[in-house]
Amino acid sequence: MDPNVIARVRSVMDAAAVTKAAFARSVGLTPDKLSKSLTGVRRFTSLDLALIAEAGGTTVDWLLTGSEPLRPALAARTRGDGTADPVGAQEVAARFAAAYEVLDVLGRTQELPRVPEVGAAAERYAEQGERLAAEVLDVLPAAELGTDELIAAVEDRFGVDVAIAALPQGVDGLAWQADAFRLVLLAPTDLWTRQRFTLAHELCHILAKDAHSMVVESRVAPGRQKNLAEVRANVFASHLLMPAAELTRAAAENAAHAAEDAAQGGLSDAAFERLVVRFRVSPSALAARLHQLGLVDAARRKRLRALTTEACHLFAGAGDDYQKQISRSSAERFPPRVASQLYKAYLAGETTLRPLATLLGTDVERLHELLAPEPPPGDCVEQQDAEEGDLVFQP
Repeated sequence: MDPNVIARVRSVMDAAAVTKAAFARSVGLTPDKLSKSLTGVRRFTSLDLALIAEAGGTTVDWLLTGSEPLRPALAARTRGDGTADPVGAQEVAARFAAAYEVLDVLGRTQELPRVPEVGAAAERYAEQGERLAAEVLDVLPAAELGTDELIAAVEDRFGVDVAIAALPQGVDGLAWQADAFRLVLLAPTDLWTRQRFTLAHELCHILAKDAHSMVVESRVAPGRQKNLAEVRANVFASHLLMPAAELTRAAAENAAHAAEDAAQGGLSDAAFERLVVRFRVSPSALAARLHQLGLVDAARRKRLRALTTEACHLFAGAGDDYQKQISRSSAERFPPRVASQLYKAYLAGETTLRPLATLLGTDVERLHELLAPEPPPGDCVEQQDAEEGDLVFQP
């Protein structure tokens, strides 16, 4: 074992200010095994180091390398109205950073798939967003997918971990990426069309490599940002969720079934309501896109923007679907790949349940109860002792 690792373990023991025997018991070792590990006769196993890190309030990565825990650099991109708390968002992201660190130390990180390139620097940012959306649509029919399906497709196709987790008030979402991970966090909300648009918006930041410093979004407002990267992300989201060809074709199909269209500028309220349901976007976003495509005039756009998503669903006979979307967008969701790998590492004896509990924001003892309930009386559970031949971390 690297003597520097042993030295850092000793520093944790010194800070604990307890006897060697008491410290050994606190990390599940006998005093004899701890002594052998401290003198280099026995290697610390992966589980030993995980427990020592927990006892010392540090990370396994620090024990092995001395490097400080990964923390997101902050590049807050908000509307500047004072309602958002980007530092609080940074603290939420740190929970996920801790999970990624553990997986990296254990060699359980995935190779990230290639993603579309943002394009020539000479292009205008809006053009980059439009072209990037077209490349994504070639491999992922976003407009046809429900939000749950879209999240799963983004994770599978682009290696982006997507979570719905409590964020500070005023923060809609954030994007953050490093060499070993791509992360999008979305705030739980009953405004599920905003959450869907934010997902697409954050995906653009990841694909355009804007998010090596964490990007925090407060009240994503298409058409109101001056930051060019935000303009690109909004254009991308609009084109991804409301592709021109599909939207034009759907508008024409709906108009053909509405006799009153001619009197209402080519698109009736009923046709518009059906489009809101089909494309799963807000009336405001849809009206803006229809106007951009020349399918409604400015006056009609202003009138359509006054409708609500709920009203459109009710009038279109899709009230149940609207309520289901609220239930899904309001519930927390954790990236299945990250949670699964942490649990597999626990089952393999490579770490404790604490990294998974931290990720899920739950108490570790409660997680133990959920995953390993007490056996019925009379049952016997074998305990395996970690010994010299067990898997160890190598710096």
